Amino acid sequence: MEERRVLGLQICKNPSLSQMPFLFFVIIPLLFSLTLHSAFSAASTQTHFLHPKDRSSLLLFKSQLQDPNQSLSSWDSAAAAGSQCSNWTGIACSNRTSRVTSLNLSRLNLSGPIHSSLCKLSSLETLILSHNSFYGSIPPCLGNLLNLRTVDLGYNLFSGVVPSTLARLSKLTELSLNRNNDLNGTIPSWIGNFSVKLEKLDLGLNSFGGEIPESLYYLRSLQYLDLSHNNLGGNLGDFHQSLIYLSLESNSLSGTLPCLFASVESISVLNLANNSIVGGMPTCISSLRELRQLNLSSNGLRYEISPTLIFSDKLVVLDLSFNSLSGRLPSKIALPSDKSGLLLLDLSHNQFSGDIPLPIMELKSLQVLFLSHNLLTGEIPARIGNLTYLQVIDLSHNSLSGSIPLTIVGCFQLLALILGNNNLSGEIQPELDALDSLKILDISNNGISGDIPLTLAGCKSLEVVDFSHNNLSGALNDAIDKWLNLRFISLAHNKFTGALPTWLFSFEAIQTLDLSGNKFSGYIPDGNFNISLRFNDSNSSRTTPARPLFTSEILQIELSAVVSDINQLSFSYDLSSAVGIDLSDNLLLGEIPVGVFGLNGLEYLNLSYNFLDGQIPMILDKMWSLRTLDLSHNSLSGQIPENISNLGNLTDLNLSYNCFSGVVPRRQGYWKFPGAFSGNPDLCVESPSNGCQTKSLPALPRKTFEEELDGPISLWVFCLSAFVSFYFGVITLFCSAPIRNYILQTKV
Repeated sequence: MEERRVLGLQICKNPSLSQMPFLFFVIIPLLFSLTLHSAFSAASTQTHFLHPKDRSSLLLFKSQLQDPNQSLSSWDSAAAAGSQCSNWTGIACSNRTSRVTSLNLSRLNLSGPIHSSLCKLSSLETLILSHNSFYGSIPPCLGNLLNLRTVDLGYNLFSGVVPSTLARLSKLTELSLNRNNDLNGTIPSWIGNFSVKLEKLDLGLNSFGGEIPESLYYLRSLQYLDLSHNNLGGNLGDFHQSLIYLSLESNSLSGTLPCLFASVESISVLNLANNSIVGGMPTCISSLRELRQLNLSSNGLRYEISPTLIFSDKLVVLDLSFNSLSGRLPSKIALPSDKSGLLLLDLSHNQFSGDIPLPIMELKSLQVLFLSHNLLTGEIPARIGNLTYLQVIDLSHNSLSGSIPLTIVGCFQLLALILGNNNLSGEIQPELDALDSLKILDISNNGISGDIPLTLAGCKSLEVVDFSHNNLSGALNDAIDKWLNLRFISLAHNKFTGALPTWLFSFEAIQTLDLSGNKFSGYIPDGNFNISLRFNDSNSSRTTPARPLFTSEILQIELSAVVSDINQLSFSYDLSSAVGIDLSDNLLLGEIPVGVFGLNGLEYLNLSYNFLDGQIPMILDKMWSLRTLDLSHNSLSGQIPENISNLGNLTDLNLSYNCFSGVVPRRQGYWKFPGAFSGNPDLCVESPSNGCQTKSLPALPRKTFEEELDGPISLWVFCLSAFVSFYFGVITLFCSAPIRNYILQTKV
């Protein structure tokens, strides 16, 4: 062992000439390799400098943009400090060449055209300019960037056609031009041939017309295709690749439903809603084993659904609404599952008939159930209480009968219970207070009777309450006062009686208050009208352009279930956005509180068909948002305030059948409201030809006060503030405070 060690040392100390080549070819390259490794390690720790050509191109591109948030201010300072790549916002560079490989300027509030200098970034692989306000045409020179793999120009203002030069981008895997609105023309025929690597194509929310190119049906690499919200037509063909996501929603595609056999094991989302697809529901659709979302709503689907059409337990959303499907509701929609299951089932706006099948009540994962606008009969199944995850139930516009099952309190997570327009009867059960998460409660247009239970004070989350057109009675109790989030309430056309409560106008979020068509009596409470933020809209403008009175506002309720990685179930409830008060057709008397006429956010006010008296105060001109004012069929007196004509948004005015007097000058513009002053015998309305005209009263307008009270009335009621006029031997008593439209004529 020692001899071997000595020999080794001798070799190291005294190498012979014959051993020199070994040292040169083995040890020297090893040392060179170590040196290179050290050099690259050192280089990797250093910040790379941006290539001068790319620096110039980026600065020229930036010079043509508007950047109000100064999102690209770092570009100027980086250029001045030596152009270190890491200091440029949204830029990534190659470690080897220092050329720009990625440009991501998404969501920076940039606007302007894309300068052609961008096309000089020859090494660019990723270009993302989405969610900005870039405009103009898509530069054809982008087709020169042959290394591009991802192009995302979505959510901008680009217009024109897709340049044919993009067909050169043979390495592209993702092309997103969605939501540019004014991108038009036809989808290029080369779109399915230019890159055999294309996996994602998103052209949704544009203005493309024509048909889907035949090449797209056969592009093998394609996995994600979104052509939704365009103007595409023609017959829908079948796709011959393994798609994962397909959305063709909101086009004019026709034909029948494809079976998508090539996507049986892959497709997760299929959305063909809002097209012109006809025929029945083919059973082959249920063979799509990975399907999680299926939306075929708003088409022309007809006929019954086969009982053999049963989806896998992976289906989460099924929407077949707004078709003409008929027959009985399918009793078995999807296979049962303990792990997942159907979350949203929408079969509304069809022609389904018969009872609600009990197996639907076994879909225990269900969170949203829409069966409205059908021909369903029978009672609401008591087993609905099994659906403990339900958050929205809409069974409205059917012919359901019976009472609201008490078991519904088992759906303790309910946010919306919509049962309007049925034949339901019975009373509102006090136990409904267990639904303390309810935001929407609609039982309108039924035959429900009794009073509003005091226990409903526990439903403190209520925002929308519609009890209109029922047989509810009694006085308003303090349960309503506890609904502090109330935005909309309608108790119209019931049999409520008694005085209006003092807290009536105390809801901070209220925008619509409708108590019309009841028998409320007494005075309108003179409360604090400054509480409601919508009634007192500080943003109201005298010059706000008039719009239709009952426009639609979406009340959005977010649900907790995540359908996919990026989508969350949501429910929209159409709510009249008109901000207004309607107390018409009651037995109210006395003067209108002055505070009502100072509500500058109010869009409509209807106090007609009551027994109100007094004058209209001059502060009416503060109601800048007012578009409809109806005070007709009361006993209001005095002169018509001149400042009403200053309300620029006013489109409907009715002051007829009151006791107004004086002159209405033509210069005030009241000629825009024909018939607004009829039935006021002492009121003169100027006309171009005859000057001042008196509008005569009808002989017998509407109901008498006696008829309203359903019984005899003492004569003294009619004598308050009455005056007697002698005219052609007839004594006429009119304009007394309590009378609605009543004229008592007695012959002498």
